[in-house]
Amino acid sequence: MLEGGFARARLHEFFALDVGDCASAAGFATMLAIRATETEAPLLWLRCDDARRRSGDIYAPGVAELGSDPNRLILAMAPDAVALLRGAADAARCSGLPVLVVECWGKCPALDLTASRRLALAAERSGTTVIMLRADAKPSPSAAETRWAVRAARSAGEAGLPAFEIELLRRRSGPAGMRWHLEWNRDQSIFRDPALSGDLVSRSSRGSAATSAAA
Repeated sequence: MLEGGFARARLHEFFALDVGDCASAAGFATMLAIRATETEAPLLWLRCDDARRRSGDIYAPGVAELGSDPNRLILAMAPDAVALLRGAADAARCSGLPVLVVECWGKCPALDLTASRRLALAAERSGTTVIMLRADAKPSPSAAETRWAVRAARSAGEAGLPAFEIELLRRRSGPAGMRWHLEWNRDQSIFRDPALSGDLVSRSSRGSAATSAAA
C-alpha cells in the first residue's frame, strides 16, 4: 500500500484523536522508532512541559517492555510549543540522528504549514525520520508525508500483545482512508497482521522499511 514501506527521511504525523488513546499513540510511535533505528542508535524524544503535566513521565521499564533499551532514549523538555518546534528543527538537521519523535499536545498554533514544511525539508536533507505525535488535537494543513490516526484495539492473536487500529488519513503521493489492525511482537520487534501473522514492517538498512503484507 505504501509502495515500499514507511518512508524514511520524511515527516510523519500520528494523531490520538481521542484523549484516551494518547498512551496507545505514544506506544505506537515508540515501536515504529524501534523499527527505524539500529540496535545502538539513539532515540531523541522532544516534548513540552505541558505533556508531562497531562500524561506523566515516559516510563523507562515500559520502553524496555516494548523491546528497546531505555538507555538509548534521550528525553528533552521544552517550556512551550515555540521552543519545542525550534528544538525539533535543529535536531532534524542532524544527519547522525536516525529518528526524532516530537510530542505536541493541544491545538499548537505554532505548528502551522510553514513550521511543518521546515521540519519536512530538514528531514529530507539530513536523512532523519521525524515522527510528530499529536495528542488532544485535530488535523490541520501540514507538509507531512503521511498522517495517521492511532487507536487501541483488542488483541486478536496471542494474548497480551499490544494491538492497534491505525488509519491512513492522508498521504501526499497516493490514496488514503484505509485501516489496519496490527499487533506488536516485542521479541522480534515487528508489527504483524493478527489474521496472517505476517510482518507489516520489516527491518531494513535502505531507504524505507519493506512491506511484506498486502494492505
